[in-house]
Amino acid sequence: MATKPARSSGELHRSVGYWGLMFIALGSIIGSGWLLGALGAAQTAGPASVISWVLAAVMLMILALIHAELGATYPVAGGSARFPYFAFGTLAGFTAGWAAYLQAVTIAPIEVMASISYLASTEWSKQHLHVLQPNGTLSGTGLLVASAAMLVFTIVNLFGAKLMSSSNNVLVVWKLAVPILAIVVIGVLSFHASNFHAGGGFMPFGVHGIFAALPAGVVFSMQGFEQAAQMGGEARNPRRDLSRAIISAMFIGAAVYILLEVVFIGGLAPKDLLHGWANPIGPSDFGPYYTLAIAAGAGWLATILLIDAVVSPCDTGLIYVATSARLSYALGEDEVLPNKLTETNKRGVPVYSILLAFIIGEIVFLPFPSWNSLVGLVTGATAIMYAFAPVSLAALQARDPDRSRPYRIPFPKVLNPLGFIAANLIIYWGGFEATWKLLTALFIGRLLFEIALRRQKDVRRSDIDWRAASWIWPWLIGMTIIGLMGRYGKGSHNTLPNWVDLLVVIAFSLVMFYYAVSLAMESDKISKALESEDRQLAHAAELNLPG
Repeated sequence: MATKPARSSGELHRSVGYWGLMFIALGSIIGSGWLLGALGAAQTAGPASVISWVLAAVMLMILALIHAELGATYPVAGGSARFPYFAFGTLAGFTAGWAAYLQAVTIAPIEVMASISYLASTEWSKQHLHVLQPNGTLSGTGLLVASAAMLVFTIVNLFGAKLMSSSNNVLVVWKLAVPILAIVVIGVLSFHASNFHAGGGFMPFGVHGIFAALPAGVVFSMQGFEQAAQMGGEARNPRRDLSRAIISAMFIGAAVYILLEVVFIGGLAPKDLLHGWANPIGPSDFGPYYTLAIAAGAGWLATILLIDAVVSPCDTGLIYVATSARLSYALGEDEVLPNKLTETNKRGVPVYSILLAFIIGEIVFLPFPSWNSLVGLVTGATAIMYAFAPVSLAALQARDPDRSRPYRIPFPKVLNPLGFIAANLIIYWGGFEATWKLLTALFIGRLLFEIALRRQKDVRRSDIDWRAASWIWPWLIGMTIIGLMGRYGKGSHNTLPNWVDLLVVIAFSLVMFYYAVSLAMESDKISKALESEDRQLAHAAELNLPG
């Protein structure tokens, strides 16, 4: 493989420490999901939604441990795109990076939309600031407000990762304090243990409801731990800090979300559950926890929750503008998107990548589906991105065994395939409709890849290992077919019996996992792919030596 030509622009600056990385991951995890996820999960699974959160926490913790080793061992910008590139070549890196980019670049405007939806519910907004149309889409004023929020995110990111990280640190302290406050206050003032077997019993919708709740906001709420790995190229001491940051954020986020669901179910008025879980909160404009706070006589908490309904989603949007830019930067590094995306200014900021995230965010503000509809698609794209991590780690452990690994996952021969199974189950539970739409989006990305392949004459394409990436489309098409035969999502045929469908997903995942790992690039190709990254890491370490 030919060595990449040196970039004429500057490199990313390594200026983010452990707390900055941990808060970036935690700030990504705690966003609009904590305000909206508990209600959707309860409506889908009843009291058993607590199991949905625990199951999601276990599955995502496995994937977080995998990302922790990858991030600490290969600390690069846009890691979700770069890890598969190291193991399987450019085509795999682009496919994983494209899936990651689709979800990341969409989340910032989704979070802004969540904030605006809460803002639109206030009496002041109804009288003076009409931001939403009757059908829920943005009005002209709403579009201006949303664009202003995206512009603020963009400006903060243009000043560099350190300012973005510092701004985020302050906001995350608030974001973490508010849900903990809600847990304590509602749990003390209004908690009815009888709710856990009301409205049809603990599991009114069966096991199917538990699984169906995962893509209905549960996984979406807990995702985001990987954002620390996306910022790996700007971590001050990545080998020491990345793994700790990812694992800490995941533990804290999972604990908060599980407790929030417990308190939400216990805090409901028992009379609202007499007719089941279809509408357990009663009429509410401001969100479920606001209603519970008012019912508990804590009007001051309700006011804080309204403020947080704007702060939490906006902070998550700030982070995802940053990580979207790092992913497009990584795709530029893989030389499948324009080199402009890898250019940095004197602060080490990928300016064009950040501006691209702003432009796409503006497009998402057009009249697209609701928050709930977009959440399902984003969750599926995230699961596809996550699925590349365990196969990449297993391949790199086998083909790059002598590299220093500051953090090693326990029982890798068990957790790596389990991580791939977990990601595929999330894809399956997301439903056939979401899966085929994502397959179409990935196919469009592949067309862009082919166009770049033929139009950019100066691009070195000897790093495309077609054999190493040959497992990707059979895997994606296979998951789509299983979704068609399964029982989740619009358009599925429900031909696979209950539980048999899960066994089919697990069996297919194991076959594809071991097949993919067997196709990984040879050690010498992996070493060449890592050479430029090693030089950058050594150079960054020199720049960050103490005075």
